[in-house]
This record gives sequence, structure tokens and C-alpha cells, in this order.
Amino acid sequence: MHTGINSTLPAPNLHVFHPRRASFMCNNSTLNPVVSSSAAPSSTRQHLSNLEKLLQKTNQTDPEGVVKGCSNGSVETKGKVLLERLNLSRIWPEMSAADDMSPRNLNRLQRLLSKTMEYSPRNNLGSRWREYHGCYDWSGLLDPLDENLRREVVRYGEFVQAAYHCFHSNPAMSADEAPLPRHVSLPERSYKVTKSLYATSSVGLPQWVDDVAPNLGWMTQQSSWMGFVAVCDDKREIQRMGRRDIVIALRGTATCLEWTENFRAQLVEISESHEPTQKVGCGFLSLHKTPGAHVPSLAESVVDEVQRLTEMYKGENLSITITGHSLGAALSLLVADEISSCSPQVPPMAVFSFGGPRVGNKGFADRLNEKNIKVLRIVNNQDLITKVPGVFIDERLNQDPDKLEEEQRNESFARVFNMLENNNPWAYSHVGTELKVDTKMSPYLKPNADVACCHDLEAYLHLVDGFLSMECPFRSNAKRSLAKLIDNQKSNVKQLYTDEALSLNLERRDSFSISMVSCLPSPSR
Repeated sequence: MHTGINSTLPAPNLHVFHPRRASFMCNNSTLNPVVSSSAAPSSTRQHLSNLEKLLQKTNQTDPEGVVKGCSNGSVETKGKVLLERLNLSRIWPEMSAADDMSPRNLNRLQRLLSKTMEYSPRNNLGSRWREYHGCYDWSGLLDPLDENLRREVVRYGEFVQAAYHCFHSNPAMSADEAPLPRHVSLPERSYKVTKSLYATSSVGLPQWVDDVAPNLGWMTQQSSWMGFVAVCDDKREIQRMGRRDIVIALRGTATCLEWTENFRAQLVEISESHEPTQKVGCGFLSLHKTPGAHVPSLAESVVDEVQRLTEMYKGENLSITITGHSLGAALSLLVADEISSCSPQVPPMAVFSFGGPRVGNKGFADRLNEKNIKVLRIVNNQDLITKVPGVFIDERLNQDPDKLEEEQRNESFARVFNMLENNNPWAYSHVGTELKVDTKMSPYLKPNADVACCHDLEAYLHLVDGFLSMECPFRSNAKRSLAKLIDNQKSNVKQLYTDEALSLNLERRDSFSISMVSCLPSPSR
């Protein structure tokens, strides 16, 4: 009897089945519970008593000893032990213990930990594309998160990953001549890149930096490749999306001078604005407006290319989607403002920003709202970058609507509040609609993940792919590969999964040194 049970139920998990042992069914067994224990013959009662003793005795077995004993066992036994230790029923509560030990779920774990792309069908957005592009501020689509919107958000995030990859594959830029054209490996074959974008800092590092560290190279260059403009040119994808989409993707901070600009956080007026109350961060505006020695400013490049493309595809349904991460998210707002200011008849425009800081004050937020620029901010609750820069008087009050309503009745308070909002050089405000994710909701990431992990773009896409709603855990059918996440943030992934990745022989260095084509596995394709 002992051998029969062990071949079916691994000993460490036997306690899971205690509440159900009275319901074991076997038509040819004397343990058939159809016969009540009170009316059962003495032999049946004896069998039940023996089974009870056996289960109690086996449940006290040292789990470590069992694991060691299985080290030389069959592949099936090793798989069962592996799944027991992962305890997948805690991650997906609806999964029974028997399912937890099935080969099908071991295969699922292998897929999640591998670099293999797993595709999900894309639905036809058709006539609803404007809704997914934010015409109603994504009302009713965020909590719970609409599956079509989830796919679109992850898809736009992968454009930003392509921008990061293109920059880091060749970050240096000559100070003596115009840059050569770059090849960008897009995650979308249905798009083609039409323009490279550059950002230039208006400040320089002091001479002593070159004396102390003369080999910093591209880290100290004033102009750097920032992103690209791409347009969808695939008829099937245009039909699926309901329009031809123009994408502008911008990477985050990389060079020393970009970091310097990030810290220039004093609010300054927008030169084209006739409203002195509309202000943005000094450093962000500098990167947006400053031309380089051999490249135009980011603002000029974007406007010229968008005007060219809108004229080329005049008469078609068009949309402009601007996406960025970190510094790129901040510049995305300035780019959207610039396009709407310089183009009289601009197509519907939306911004999908990941981990973006605050960019301007409430006047700037009102300016974008008046221009009907739709902004979806994807924010990790543990990401500190989304909480800087500046002082946020209005947002603090927005957290308490009753207090705000009560104090707004006080005219003297209203006057003081407006004065602080309009004159305080640090009174920043966020723009748009927020989709909030949380590192602690992921069953794979450590709840105390560090600042870098909470701001990492791949971590963002992992959290969006798993997000269902604020009241629900990580969705059980999330499909995004964990390989890139483990490669980028191994110290922040729970040790259980990094260890089991090694056990599954999936953590070979050649597996995680992934090419561009395979390092952007989309659950949305």
C-alpha cells in the first residue's frame, strides 16, 4: 500500500489531501465510502484505520529527505518534486493540488522561464480603435484591465525597448560630423522606421571631469540618439487597428548630461505659450529644444517628420502614438505638445508613458487637456521616479476630496493656494489617466525589490501583462516570458524561481544572451 500511494502522491504534499481522503472512490475497493463507517464490516473499518495511521506517519516524513531521495529518480518524479517546491497553488489559487503536479503545468513553467515567444491572437480593434486610443480617457477599460488594451500597452512598451537596444548597440556619436543612418530592430514587422531622433543637452560637464575620468567617452557627449519615428505600412495590421498608426518611441536616461538635465528641475515658462502660468521642467525643455552641432533639436525633427507623414497619407484614418520610458516618458509629453502646436490639423494623438516623472505644473496639464492630448501613465506603485520632481500641493489635496471641497469654500485659502500654484517654482502636477501596477502583485518578484527593478521597463511590461484588476492577484494566464526579467533583475526575482530556472537547465548564459528578435517576446502578438 505504501508503494502505491507514493507513486501517485509525493509525500511532502500528502497533507493537502487530508480533507479529501474520505472521498476516495474506487468501485473495486473495500474502501468505497458509499458504505458508511458505522455500517461497514470490521475488515473495512480495519482498512480505514490502517490508512489513517499510514497517512499520519507519512505526513511526518522529513521533506528534505524525500527530496534527496528523489535525486536519482525518474524525470517524472523530479518534475513532481519541483512543482511541489514551487507551490503553484499559492500563485494560482484556483489550481488544485493534483493540477499543481501535472506535467502540463511543469511545461507551462518551462515556457515562462524560457526565451520562447508565445503568441496570443490579436483582436480586431475596428471601430473601437479611438476608444483604445483614449478618446474617452480609457474609461471602463483599466479596472479590470481590458485584454485588448493590455496587448496594446505591452506592444507600445516594446517599441521603447527597441529604442533602448538600438542606442546601447552603438551609443557613441561623432562630434565632428553628421550621424549615419541607424538600423532599428523593431518588434513589429508591420512598422518601418522613417526617422531617427536626437536629443541635445544645453549644458556641458566641467573640464575637471575630463581630467579625472578621460575615458568616459559617449557618457559625456552632448547629443545622443534618443529614439525614432515609425509608421505602420502593413495592410492587414492597418485593417486590424482600424487606422494607420504613426509611432514615436523615446528611450530613458543614459548619458551623464542627460542625468544632469534631469536634476535641473526648476519650472520655467514655455516659450511658445501666451500663458505665463504654463510651465515645465527646465532640464526636460532643454533636451527637447536644444539643437546639436550636426543634428536638429528633438522638437524640430519630430514636427518635420509628422508633417511629412500626415501629408503623405492624407485622406486616410491616422493616429499618432507617442511612447516612452522614464526620461522618454517626460519628453513624450513635450513632443505631443509641440506637434499639436505646430500642426493645424493633427490626427488623434495619445501618449503611453512608462515610469514617467512629473513634467510641468497644473497650467501645463491644463494646456494638454485643452489640446485634447490623451495620456495614459503606467505607474508602478513602488517606483520612486514617478513621484518626482517638485512639491505637489494640488495632488496632496486631491487625495482627500472632502478636505479639498471644504477648504475651497474658504476664499482666503483659495487665494493662497492659487498663489502657491502659480508662483512656486517646484509645484509640479501629473498629466492624464493613471494605470497603476504593483511589484508586490507579481508572484515572481520579491516584494522588497530595489529601486532599479521597480523602474525597469521589462518589469513594467511583466506587471502589465499580469495585471487583471486592483482587487485581483496576478492573472494565471499571463504569457510573457520571464527570461529577460531574470536576466535584467536576477537579484530581485524570488530565489525559488532563479534556482528552479537553473534546475530546469534554462539559465545557461547562451539562453539569456538573447538577440533583438527574440528578446522582445510579446504576449500580445
